[in-house]
Formats: sequence, C-alpha cells, structure tokens
Amino acid sequence: MIDVRDLCENPETYRASQRVRGAQPSVVDAIIAADSSRKSAITSFEALRAEQNAFGKKVAKAKGEEKAALLAEVKELAVAVKTASAAADAAAAEQDALVRSMPNLVADGVPEGGEDDFVVVKTVGAPREFPDFEPKDHLEIGELIGAIDMERGAKVSGSRFYFLKGVGARLELALLQMAMDQAIEAGFTPMITPTLVLPETMAGTGFDVAHDAEIYRLAEDDLYLVGTSEVALAGYHGNEIIKVDEPVRYAGWSSCYRREAGSHGKDTRGIIRVHQFNKVEMFVYTTVENAAEEHQRLLGWEEDMLAKVELPYRVIDTAAGDLGMSASRKFDCEAWVPTQDAYRELTSTSNCTTFQARRLNIRERLVADDGGKGGTRAVATLNGTLATTRWIVAILEHHQNADGSVNVPVALRKYLGGMEVFPVLQLRSS
Repeated sequence: MIDVRDLCENPETYRASQRVRGAQPSVVDAIIAADSSRKSAITSFEALRAEQNAFGKKVAKAKGEEKAALLAEVKELAVAVKTASAAADAAAAEQDALVRSMPNLVADGVPEGGEDDFVVVKTVGAPREFPDFEPKDHLEIGELIGAIDMERGAKVSGSRFYFLKGVGARLELALLQMAMDQAIEAGFTPMITPTLVLPETMAGTGFDVAHDAEIYRLAEDDLYLVGTSEVALAGYHGNEIIKVDEPVRYAGWSSCYRREAGSHGKDTRGIIRVHQFNKVEMFVYTTVENAAEEHQRLLGWEEDMLAKVELPYRVIDTAAGDLGMSASRKFDCEAWVPTQDAYRELTSTSNCTTFQARRLNIRERLVADDGGKGGTRAVATLNGTLATTRWIVAILEHHQNADGSVNVPVALRKYLGGMEVFPVLQLRSS
C-alpha cells in the first residue's frame, strides 16, 4: 500500500511511476479526490457528533415542554449523525479500495516499459559450447538418469505435474539444503512455513485475491495456496511493532503452487513451468533507509549460489511494467539453458519498500528527540530466491556429457554423498 500523505504532497511523482509502469496515472487524482471526500465526511460527522453531545447536556437540564422539544431534535440529530457516520465509512472504503489497487512507487532508475524492456546489469560466465555432440534437453537427460518422470506425474495429477525421483530428488534436496546452509551462515533464521494462508495475508502481500487467476483457492475453507513462502513470511509479523535496528532475516523452505493460468502453450515440456515446486526464499524486514543496500546484499547471495552450481548467468534490472504489484525494484538472475539458446530466470529479488508493511500493519518504534519513545512508522520488506526446482533444468543441461550423464557441481557433492556424476541408468527390458 502506498503512502497516501506522500502521494497527496507529491502527486506528480506517483503519476510518473504509473506512466513508466504503463498504468493509468488518473488513479492518483482519484485517490486525492477520495482522500478529500473522506476528510470532508469525517469533519461533517464529527461536527454533528459534537452537536449531539451538546444537545445531550441541554436535555439533561431541560424540563417539561422544552425537554420534549429537545428530545425530538435529538432524535433527528441522531439520524443525521448515523447518516454522516455511514457516509464517512463509505468514503474511507472508497479510498481504501483505490489505494489498494495502486501498485508500489517505482524506484528511481528502473527501466521504463514491459517484459522485454529490461536492462542487463552484468553477464557472468559464457554459455557452454557443444562442439562434439548435440546437447540433450533437461527432460531427456532426466529420463536417462532416472531423475524426472513427467508421464506418471500427469497420470496422477494432470499436466504440469511431475515426479522427481532417485538422483533428481536427491539433487533438489541438496540444492535446497545448500541454500539453507548459506542463508544460516549469512545470519538468516531458517523457517518451515505454512503453504496455506488466510485471504488477508495473501492480499497483504500484494496479491489480488479477487481477480488473480494464478492463485489456488480452497473455497470451502477460504484459504489460499501460496506461490512463495514470501507470503507467509510477510504475514509473520502482521499487526506488530518490531525492532529493525539490524535487518531481521528469515529463510523459508516450502512447497509452492501456481496455476499458470496465463501460460497456455508455454514451456509445456519438462519442469520449467509447473504447478508445484519447492523453494528456499529469503525474506527481510529492515528500515527504509537500509532497504536499497539490503537489496544488493540479497542479489549478492543469489549470485553466490549460482557460482556454487557453476552456471553462466546474467543479472537483469526488470522494467517497471514487469515489476508486479509490490516491488519498487526487482533484479532477476537468469541462467543459460543450452537447448533453448536463451537465458531463463532462476532467481528474483525484490525491494518492496514499505508497500507490504503498510498493508499488513508492520511497524517499527522511532526514538523521540529527547531520547524517549517516539511514534511508529512502516518498515521495509524485501525478498529473494535462493534455490528452487527450476535450477535442475539449467544444472542438467549445462553439466551434461555426451552419453546423457551429468557431472555434479563440486559444491553440491558433499550433499550427495560425494557423488561426482549422475550416471545413465541401464534400460530395463519390458
């Protein structure tokens, strides 16, 4: 949720933010008008309420016919007060709906445009060349080494589901454990998070529960399956005042669920775009002043993980129109996938500034000028992916051998019992 006071004081800043997102700047003026209406309605209500209280004192002192006349006026005034109260509530609800519909203020320097208008910040490593053999895609490799079973995944659960088995299951567990170990070493508290959350938690994180086709909903229980542990971790300190003199860092391990409703026909082969996957997600609460610096740290930790699995990648500064609702700025790390001849996203880190904290009412206590207890203000929240199922795609393809076997990145070997190669399994006769 944006800061309404700041918007009213600096409307052109917010109009500009909407324009670079490719969104309507008119919502800014609608919010300003709604704020004015809300304040006017509250003023009218309070004036009538004060008049009602004054009448109450007159009635207490009056007698006879005077009292009867005053009581009649009091009844009329009570109706007016009730009407004014309802008008104030309606004005506040209208403003709240408008404010909740507006995305976060885009940070200075974010590229303008949509999905294809990102800026490449840097490229690390070179895409592997295959002069001696034609590279296999991750699904063919996964089947050869007994790691991925899409056919039975579809049989059990439908399209975009899969089984990881054997070295595939072990590889994912190794990746996630290595990510968690790195996070703990960096000062994160490990968390196993709920994957079902209340509507207010989902909405508080910035997801549109009323219209978002990407979210799985359990209608009977009015609960939502999360697409990232960011949701649960954001809600963890909801309606609390927390101390953020030093960043509060959590690393959430969870299964994640996405309907992929807008992805018909895209990435239908293999495990690049699926309905269920596992992930370790970094989540941070910090001060507004420290948020940009913390964002760079999160990106650095993501790059550390990519270096450990020995993948060539690039970092992109995501364009404003592709930021989503909550992010003020977002960096993606994309690894090279040889058979697609393209970079594909493996990690994403977002600075959500105070947007989520305002929606979830998460604040810090300020220190007054005299050193005593001051007021409160919203904290900043950030998130970043440290490892997820999709990494298996790039690892299998980049580290493959001509026969379909896969060399295990050195850093992962200690999590795999010292295994150096995922061998091709001998085909069994049917």
